[in-house]
Amino acid sequence: MSKAVIDLGTNTFNLLIAEVEQDELQIIHSSKYAVHLGMGGINNGIISVDAMERAKQALVNFSKCCIDFNVKDIQGVGTSALRAAANGYALVNYANSELGIPIKIISGEMEAELVYHGVKWTFPFNEASLIMDIGGGSTEFIEADTSGIINMTSLDIGVSRIFQYLEIPKEFSKSHIDSVLTFLESKQNGFFSKINAAVLIGSSGSFETLYEVIFEKKFPDQSKSVELPMELLMNRLNWLINASLEDRMNNKWIVPMRKKMIPITAIKVKWIIEKLGIKSVYVSPYSLKEGVFSRGL
Repeated sequence: MSKAVIDLGTNTFNLLIAEVEQDELQIIHSSKYAVHLGMGGINNGIISVDAMERAKQALVNFSKCCIDFNVKDIQGVGTSALRAAANGYALVNYANSELGIPIKIISGEMEAELVYHGVKWTFPFNEASLIMDIGGGSTEFIEADTSGIINMTSLDIGVSRIFQYLEIPKEFSKSHIDSVLTFLESKQNGFFSKINAAVLIGSSGSFETLYEVIFEKKFPDQSKSVELPMELLMNRLNWLINASLEDRMNNKWIVPMRKKMIPITAIKVKWIIEKLGIKSVYVSPYSLKEGVFSRGL
């Protein structure tokens, strides 16, 4: 029987309708909305009025979609912005009472675990590898191998959080870049001193955009991870970090919701590659919502 999972992220709300058949995930429908739930309030622990309205409209649209596909088993999953917001349960209550959509706000640790189970559909973990799931409010890191999870954490270093911390710059000066790096170092809590992985797996979202910027084509519709050539990746990361807003706006391979904040994404990915001496980078098309189908809540 088909089930729907809604990932209520800090930047994007994602809907996935699928079913599990013979240990394989059969995707029926997926769609997303750039809600920007954390914009205007995440660093103050609130959801702004405008963001709340965008969120409600996205959930209404998802509800209609589920009706169209005759799906009644729906599970919403709230992450960083909802975890941090004092008024987050106003959205939870609206979804449940008005739309019949239950939303469970999960911890950062649970988010990391679900991301692992999602990526596991697409990657064999033949050696110790580090998953990186870049969100708007938080970023999850999960080290795993064939035996399962070795280490994991959820850090409050999401792109929207940093973007607002920098007071929403249009252009990223050396001072901005240095501020991002200082912020990242201050939030790592010694986690990376425990990591012994030379493989990085980027979990969908921003990493799919990196693929599209590198190859100038859409990310393939498949259920396997794709390797990014390291030299081309580093070249594109440097370009994204230093590109003007005009250059980013004119690049059709950067999706609109990422154009203003993607330099922060690029700084973060380059930071991890250099910090850990990463030798190869992959992109997994799966993340948290696929993990719910694997692990459940």
